[in-house]
Amino acid sequence: MKSRNEIISRCLILLEAYHLGKLGQTKMPESFSPNFSKKENELRLAYFTLPMSLNYQRDSYKLWQSALETYNDPQTAVVFNVKLSAASSEEKLRSYLMKHKIALQPNKHINTWQRICKTITENWGSAEGLLEFTDFDFLKLREVIQIKFKKGFPYLSGPKIFNYWSYIIQEYGGVSLKNSEFIEIAPDTHITKCSVILEVISKEESEYLSKDEVSKRWRKLLLGTKINPIDMHSPLWFWSKNNFRFKFK
Repeated sequence: MKSRNEIISRCLILLEAYHLGKLGQTKMPESFSPNFSKKENELRLAYFTLPMSLNYQRDSYKLWQSALETYNDPQTAVVFNVKLSAASSEEKLRSYLMKHKIALQPNKHINTWQRICKTITENWGSAEGLLEFTDFDFLKLREVIQIKFKKGFPYLSGPKIFNYWSYIIQEYGGVSLKNSEFIEIAPDTHITKCSVILEVISKEESEYLSKDEVSKRWRKLLLGTKINPIDMHSPLWFWSKNNFRFKFK
């Protein structure tokens, strides 16, 4: 069994390998995105928020490719306007979201998209308004989305997606969040596999630990180091996605 120092050492090696391009293909699914201008902050934020709420048990690359096709289509690009999506008829929104398969479920996905748009519009006017309301503070944003308005943010309010979304809006959405060091790692299948291999959790624990509990293990492990838990997400995800082709010496 590896010691804490040995695990941290391997985390540092994986981080370096990721930044040096040694893990294999490391093009993020979310990198399939338009070139937003500086004046398009609201549109860019909506683009990296709404599709995330439909990212459940599906290929992330296909999802974001569909998002880009939807955005590039003059007819369907309107779905990224939060106010217009909130006010749209369900039938029209369904036809736009399903045209390029950004939505796969004709009722649930359309309702999820529109409910988030309505929640944002009715309470803060815009996605930017939501962030301004929370003072661009991750901890306040977490309280609003995961507690106070949880029902208004289906799936996006879940611990895995919420933390990953918070990371993505910083990486791609042009947002800088205070207290971002508290963003937790988002344990999906890939992160869980890596957690077992690195001995952050055991094989048996991977069968019953909740995503929250896996995240807590990572935070405890990295406490006192210069590594924030979410910093490990991409290195671990691509390490697993590329079938662990990178080997430790």
